[in-house]
Amino acid sequence: MEPPPAVVRTGFDSFAADGYRPVTGKTFGIIANPTAITSDLTHEVDVMHACPQVNLTAVFGPEHGFRGTAQAGGGEGTYIDPKTGLPVYNMYGADLAETVALVRQSGVQALGFDIQDVGARFYTYIWTMYLGLAAAAVLGIPFLVLDRPNPLGGTRPSGPVMHPGLESLVGLKPICQQHAMTVGELALLFNDRFVPDDAGGATADLTVIPMQGWQRGMRYDRTGLPWVMPSPNMPTPDTALLYYGMCLFEGTNLSEGRGTTRPFELITAPYIDYRWADTLDAELAANGVRGTRFREEYVLPTFDKYANTVCGGLQCYITDRDRFDAITTAVAMLVTARRLYRDDFGWQYPGRDALWVDRLSGSDWIRTSVDAGKSTAEIVAGWQAELDEFARLRTQYLIYREGES
Repeated sequence: MEPPPAVVRTGFDSFAADGYRPVTGKTFGIIANPTAITSDLTHEVDVMHACPQVNLTAVFGPEHGFRGTAQAGGGEGTYIDPKTGLPVYNMYGADLAETVALVRQSGVQALGFDIQDVGARFYTYIWTMYLGLAAAAVLGIPFLVLDRPNPLGGTRPSGPVMHPGLESLVGLKPICQQHAMTVGELALLFNDRFVPDDAGGATADLTVIPMQGWQRGMRYDRTGLPWVMPSPNMPTPDTALLYYGMCLFEGTNLSEGRGTTRPFELITAPYIDYRWADTLDAELAANGVRGTRFREEYVLPTFDKYANTVCGGLQCYITDRDRFDAITTAVAMLVTARRLYRDDFGWQYPGRDALWVDRLSGSDWIRTSVDAGKSTAEIVAGWQAELDEFARLRTQYLIYREGES
């Protein structure tokens, strides 16, 4: 019989238990979305709004919005929250100058961040955090990060590091595709390494309020914390295990599963047939890729790519979480799709950025290598040196050690 899930206390739990002491006497604003909840599923904004110990005066919404109603690539705009009467400022799509202006407009004297991340460089919440952190440095106000688990466990970084010239809200700074850090750890790295370049040499007055009881390597289902969808197409923690690799299909003319009930698990297109699933197992075995199997599947997406068009493709199953690496698996899928469907496969979908896969992966390496016919193993080997360098840098900023709480 398996032991019961561990009980993890989030950064907010400690913040509240301490009487919100880091922001005593200050007007406070928080960057939040539906994941900013207490263990009893109450939203933290509601808790703080009702508490005389903290003077919460503003909320800032990321991609998808504070209440989470917007689809990918959208925000909810700036408005008055009907439940609390607080102003909600839209941070999604803002650059640093615009973020500074928003925070200044709000009048807050301290800024915080509490959003559940999913561990991928191209998940935009960490870059909204970065812009808030840099804005706090420019304005000379404190910045708090209320830490939460990395649902991937946070033990093993993987994938390529972003290269200069491809900066966007899916990657503003050179970290690897699966960073294996919590948002609090990332904030420490960002503030030390990157913020001074953008904030005139200044760093933010940063406080990370850590979790209690979280161990590096702990899967989300062992934390005892409820899962709230961080975004509309991230329904479960298992989705996150696939997302950090399968999101690369956003940069192709295959559907990454938006518009189905299994986003990032179903990868399809009208031109895909049974051959892809039948071929993949051999590609994986030949390149030493473990931890997954595939099943032929046909779907009718209801929105996004190929809406209302029958698509063939596959469903990805994780068979061994400890061996599974979504990035390597996605590369094997790209290699075989390009080989089998050379006349149909493409790196652009109508209306999308022609270099989107480069922005997602951080360079042109994956795209040009797949087009050149390189094997999965050759492509993965091509980023190992830069990954090793990032992994060494990362260790300086880790708060939680493996097997420790």
